[in-house]
Amino acid sequence: MAKVIKAIRGMNDILPDEAHQWFFFEQTVQDWLAMYGYRNIRTPIVEQTDLFVRSIGEVTDIVEKEMYSFVDHLNNDSLALRPEGTASCVRAVIEHNLLYGSPQRLYYSGPMFRHERPQKGRYRQFHQVGVEALGFSGPDIDAELIIMCARLWQMLGINGLRLEIGTLGSSESRALHRARLIKYFEQHADRLDEDANRRLHSNPLRILDSKNPEMQSIIEHAPKLIDDLDEPSCIHFETLQHILREQGVNFEINLRLVRGLDYYNRTVFEWVTDKLGAQGTVCAGGRYDGLVEQVGGKPAPACGFAMGIERLLALMQECGKEIAHPVPDVYIVHQGERAMDYAWRAAEFLRNENCQVILHCGGGSFKSQMKKADASGARYALVIGDDEALAQVVTLKPLREAIEQARVDLNTVSELIKTK
Repeated sequence: MAKVIKAIRGMNDILPDEAHQWFFFEQTVQDWLAMYGYRNIRTPIVEQTDLFVRSIGEVTDIVEKEMYSFVDHLNNDSLALRPEGTASCVRAVIEHNLLYGSPQRLYYSGPMFRHERPQKGRYRQFHQVGVEALGFSGPDIDAELIIMCARLWQMLGINGLRLEIGTLGSSESRALHRARLIKYFEQHADRLDEDANRRLHSNPLRILDSKNPEMQSIIEHAPKLIDDLDEPSCIHFETLQHILREQGVNFEINLRLVRGLDYYNRTVFEWVTDKLGAQGTVCAGGRYDGLVEQVGGKPAPACGFAMGIERLLALMQECGKEIAHPVPDVYIVHQGERAMDYAWRAAEFLRNENCQVILHCGGGSFKSQMKKADASGARYALVIGDDEALAQVVTLKPLREAIEQARVDLNTVSELIKTK
């Protein structure tokens, strides 16, 4: 026997028994984004490696350790599976000149790829919905993105999420803070771990995001970015807080909030939960005003967020949100050559009437077919023998309701289904 080929570790199949949950989520998200005027954009899953090195940052875990990059042997291009969606979205906006004349509210969804140790809520192929607002400079769009999320949690039946917000200031204030951090950490060089020493001069802000317990006391006493903020960044952050309070969105200020990607500035935020163990962040984002220019476009402000679909589906289950399996309206049981011909016509007639129909295939006795009809979850079985086919009727047998079966025509079946 040939060796069984299995899926790559951390890249999971979504089977029919769970796919309906994804469909519900995706449909809800589409309806939600339409409320706010966001339009869909779809980008390739493979991009030039340099796009992510330039945007995410060369000295980041994603680029250094997690990104699936390879050389295309046909033309020696260095390519990568996208580890996140913002850079691809910005690249597409620049390439197709979408910012010419007006700002853009965009969203995308699909698989992302990072070579991590697979665990619950963290996979090598994972799925995200990303929302990007490009060309807007004020804190009002930052607030809109956060308020949008609060509405989505209600639509999905999710509760108990906690919003943390912070600010990274401008590039100038970050440069000042960066110099202070380097000086501070150099004074404690003997207590820094390997990662911190490696990032000390290339990306000291990332040291603040360390999960190493032995580093926490050093990090706790490190200089705070809030002390180095310029006045416009302070006003931006205060206005954001005002809008959120006016709209009844509760939040906590986290001055140590550091996003894992280098392109962020000013507003950063995370929606977190205690219900998923270590994978507590389900949605995160912020402002990235320098990225459009960094990727090769004309300078333009931008803000956005991404949410992990797998984590949100798990959280919906934790919150008791039950999504019913879709079931057909009718299951057509038939036996006999004339009955088969009429069964096909009946199935297509009812589908034209927007009924969901399963037509039995594969033969078998009426008894065995009725077992399959019952197992399908259908509300009704339509039984067709040669007698029914000759009379152009069906025997309607209720499978979930205590009413008598009856011989009826197809119009009656259609009307009965539509009125329920």
